[in-house]
This record gives sequence, structure tokens and C-alpha cells, in this order.
Amino acid sequence: MHMAKRWYIIAAGIMLLGLGAYYAGNAINTTRAMASTHIKTTSTNPIQHIVFMVKENRTFDSMFGTYPGANGATTYVDHNGVTHPLYHQPIQLNNDIKHSYSTAVNAYDNGLMDKFQNIPGSSQLGIYASVSQFYQSDIPNYWAYAQNFSLEDNFFSDESGPSFPNHLFTIAGEDANAADIPHGGGWGCDARSTTTVQTVDPNDVTSYVYPCFDFQTLGDLLDKNGISWKYYAPPKGNPGYIWSAYDAISHIRNGSDWTNNVVNYTQFAQDAASGNLPAVSWLVQPGKFSDHPPYNVCTGENWTVQNINAIMSNPTEWAHTAIVVTWDEWGGFYDHVAPPRGPNPYIEYGFRVPALIISPYARAGYVDHTFNSFSSMLKFAEDVYNLPSLTSLDGNSNDLFSAFDFNQQPIAPLTLPIRTCPTTKALADNLITED
Repeated sequence: MHMAKRWYIIAAGIMLLGLGAYYAGNAINTTRAMASTHIKTTSTNPIQHIVFMVKENRTFDSMFGTYPGANGATTYVDHNGVTHPLYHQPIQLNNDIKHSYSTAVNAYDNGLMDKFQNIPGSSQLGIYASVSQFYQSDIPNYWAYAQNFSLEDNFFSDESGPSFPNHLFTIAGEDANAADIPHGGGWGCDARSTTTVQTVDPNDVTSYVYPCFDFQTLGDLLDKNGISWKYYAPPKGNPGYIWSAYDAISHIRNGSDWTNNVVNYTQFAQDAASGNLPAVSWLVQPGKFSDHPPYNVCTGENWTVQNINAIMSNPTEWAHTAIVVTWDEWGGFYDHVAPPRGPNPYIEYGFRVPALIISPYARAGYVDHTFNSFSSMLKFAEDVYNLPSLTSLDGNSNDLFSAFDFNQQPIAPLTLPIRTCPTTKALADNLITED
């Protein structure tokens, strides 16, 4: 039997039996998630700029598992049912950990979440890195954002695999059922003609298609309504170009938006500091700044802080901005919460990832337990700007407004210091395996 089908059938059986352990304390199910009440935008909503900062490859437990008041874990259960403490993760790993679609299915183990230790690439530096986590002292600035603004502890990647499909969800609320990364040379519409990506549809039919699609995106929706946007990303030729999701949308890659709206990631800080951010922007980065193993997470955190400081350095812009910092997928790291099944139960949802809501109107020091995902980011933008939904997934998603209080005294800018990072080995920016 197809592994994904076995996963779904057994998971469905567990839900029908009502076993609370299936969600590992998450206390949600797909029906409840899809039926949640949305808080609509009002005329008093001061948000004029939305920034989606998409980092790489971390789960909630690997970043914030020890955070007070959050649904985190400091232990894991192995495939023999034995509980162990999570290892303390070094600031830099030696190599990436495998995190393909099939690896996610195996680690999930029909909702038991007990085969992370067995992931290829996990054993390094004297630990099993896949079952390790950072402490506050390792990522103090990320924690400072959580302590002063809002932290999402029930936020899921939309797809149970690696970066390519999940980056598509951050711009479109769908991924044409893509389940993995493209293979054959390149990603998106710039890939070689022989390149294919695996898709798994809601009927569990697997296909292999060229990774260039033509579905509608939030960029298209903003265009139609005269609302400004930019996608700040590594340019072609940079190893981080694989994460430039609009490259996989044919009418944008081959249209005027590619020239007008998809720009070099290095332009973001200048636009932010000068007050020239568009209404909606995405920011992705090359590997060395991305938090993606094996790069130094301190370097990635510093880069995030520099760009957020640029926004906060302009008081007028900060007063009207909402920033969502999230990580695109699990990266092979442990999380104790089994994800619920989405509309395509064979690939949705993926594992929990962290998300920080940073704004003058974010609830200060608040841990938001609302069920959210990348589709919620789109829903947030749609509700702020009174736009229709792109798909039923973002249309039925919660919209992040639970992390905001527009009646509170606005929070002042929190300019954080750039840290002196522990000395680690230098890496060329072409080590990302993404599989």
C-alpha cells in the first residue's frame, strides 16, 4: 500500500476512535479549524504595511520548545515508546538533515511522531540533531520578539514536506498538489525541461509534472485591486534563488510583475528605512542568512534583526506595520504535535513551525494558541485590505487577528543589538541539499 495512503487511513481511524493522543495535546481537528470564526478588519485598523519574512527549516519545538506558557516539548518518544530528553542543539550543524516528503511521512508514523531519531543525517556532532532544540541563550533575539510581541504555538506548515511546496503556499494558498522538491535540475519555470516534481492529489494519485504552474497568487489579487506589493528574494544565480516562489508561477515569471515586483532581497532594508515598503511584501534570503542547516543560526538571527530594525528605525512606518516571521517547513526537526489533516489529507498539513507576530498592535508577551498556517497569512492580508479569497483553504483559514489588539497602547519599536556570533566554520553558500 502507498505509504501516504497508509498514513491517512490509520490517522483517520485514530480520529474516529477519539484518541486524544493523536493530536498530542493540540486539541484541534480539521473540521473545527475550518469552521473557526474570523475577526474581520475594521475602519480603525491602522495596518498599512504587511511583511512576511520567511525563514528556513525549523519546527516549533526545535526553536521554542522551552518557552514558558507555550505548547512545547523538551522530550521525545522513540519508536520503542521510550521517552528521552531532547538534545541541546549546537548553533551550527555539520550538515543538513533529510526532510523530504517521504521522510516526513515516516517520522510522522501514523500520528505517533516517534521516528524522528531515525532520519538520515540526524547523527552528527555527538547527538541526534533531528531530536534537538535551541535554548533561549542560543537565540535570544528571537525570544525577545516572542516576549515583547506575540508567539504562535499552533501554526502549521501547509504541506508535509520540504521548501518548494510550502513556499508556494506562502504566496498562493495552494501548490498544485506538489509534495516534494523538483528533481532534474533547477526549480520553477527556470528548471531544465527534464525536471519534474512529485504531486499527490486528494485521491492519492501520484504524478510527476514540470514545476512551473499558472494558478492565481496573492500578487495577482493585489494587482487586480491596485494594491502595491514586492517579493524580495535572491536573484537568479544565487543559490537562494530556489526559494523565490514566484519563479514557479508562469504568468508572473514571464510577465511584467517579474520586473516590477520581484526584486533583490538586499533592497528590503533600504525600502524599510526610507518608508518605501509596499502594502504587502515577502522577504526571503540566501542560505547563509536563512537559519537553514548547516548555516550558523546566530548569523541568520542577526540578519532577521537587521531587517526588522530597519522597519523600526522609521517611526512613521513602524506605526502602521505588521510583520510575520515564520519558518517555511520542518527541516527534519522534531515536533511533538501531530498535524491535523487538511483538504488534501495525503499532503496537508505539515508539521508545526514557529511564527512571530511583530507590530505596535501585537498582543505583548502573548502566546496565541489559535490554529493557523501559511494560508492564514494570506487570509490576514485579504482581511486587512478587504479582498476576496484565492482558494477555499485561505478562505476558510483563521486570519491572525487573534494575535492583535488594535485598542491597546501601541508598542514602541524594539531595536535589538546585533550579536557577536560564536566562531564556527565558514561555509560556501551552496550547501543546501533541500531533500
